[in-house]
Amino acid sequence: MPVDIRIPIGLMFALMGGLLAAYGIFGNHDIYARSLGLNINLIWGTVLLVCGAIFIVLGSRPGRA
Repeated sequence: MPVDIRIPIGLMFALMGGLLAAYGIFGNHDIYARSLGLNINLIWGTVLLVCGAIFIVLGSRPGRA
């Protein structure tokens, strides 16, 4: 069974998103003063996690071409 390229890419996105979101949660919150108080790391980490999950789900569906 060949591995669909979406699975390793999804895992990479999910791993990087998890690391970035964790840094956004547990990191120094003083650095977000320049971005008007928005936790950019948490926002983009969550986006990467969601994209990674979508890639993994789409890559592991049976019946794909």
